[in-house]
Amino acid sequence: MSFQGKNYLVVGASSGIGREVAQRLIDQGASVYSASRQQPEGLTIARHFTFEALTPDTSTFAELPDVLHGLVYCPGTINLKPFNRLSLDEFRNDFQINVVGAVAVLQACLNPLKKAEGASVVLFSTVAAKVGMSFHSSVSASKGAIEGLAKSLAAEWAPSQIRVNAVAPSLTDTPMGHFLVNTPEKVDSSNKRHPLGRYGQPADIAAMSTFLLSDDAGWITGQIFGVDGGMGNLK
Repeated sequence: MSFQGKNYLVVGASSGIGREVAQRLIDQGASVYSASRQQPEGLTIARHFTFEALTPDTSTFAELPDVLHGLVYCPGTINLKPFNRLSLDEFRNDFQINVVGAVAVLQACLNPLKKAEGASVVLFSTVAAKVGMSFHSSVSASKGAIEGLAKSLAAEWAPSQIRVNAVAPSLTDTPMGHFLVNTPEKVDSSNKRHPLGRYGQPADIAAMSTFLLSDDAGWITGQIFGVDGGMGNLK
C-alpha cells in the first residue's frame, strides 16, 4: 500500500485507534490532517483543526486541501449502564458524538473527497451493534445508526467514486476503554470472551482501516467489517 502524496483527514488522531491510523498513513508518505480537541503529540501532522464532536463547527474545515483522498472518523463513546439508568441526555450525547459529529464532518468534506476521483471514508461501529450485549443499549443504538449511514452513503456516493465502509471492533485497548482492562482479572476475563484468546489492540483495527483507505480496497464499499477476535460470529 502506498499513500505517497495523498491527503487524509483523521478525526480523533490524538489517541487510540485514530492515532495508530494517522501514524501508519504518515509512515507511508501521506499528508495527514487531524481534527480533535487536542493536537496529537509526536505525530508529523500537516495541520491540526480544533474540533468538538458535541458542538461541531464545520467552518473549521474551510482550510482543508482542495483534494482529500480519505477521511476517518474515530470519536466514540462507551457508556455502559442498565437501560433504565440511562438518561435521555446520555442517549442524545452518545448519538451526537457518534453520529451527528460524523455527519457534520462528512458534509463539510464532500467536495474535497469528490475531487480525489477515488476517495475512501472509514467510519467505526462496534461488535455490540451486531451481537446483543447487556448495558450497551445507547452505544449500540448510535453505532447501529453509523452502519446504516455507511451503507446509504456508499450507495449515494458511488457515482462520485467515494467508497464508504465501517469497521466494527470488539473491546480494544484504548484510553476510552481502559477501565474495562485495568486489572489482571479484567484482562483475563476480556481475553477469554474472545474466540482468538485476546482482546484487541489499536494496531488490529488500524490495519483494516488503512487497508480500506488504500487503492488495494478500490472495489470495496458499503461493507461493515467485524475486527473483533471472532466475537461477532463465533461461539
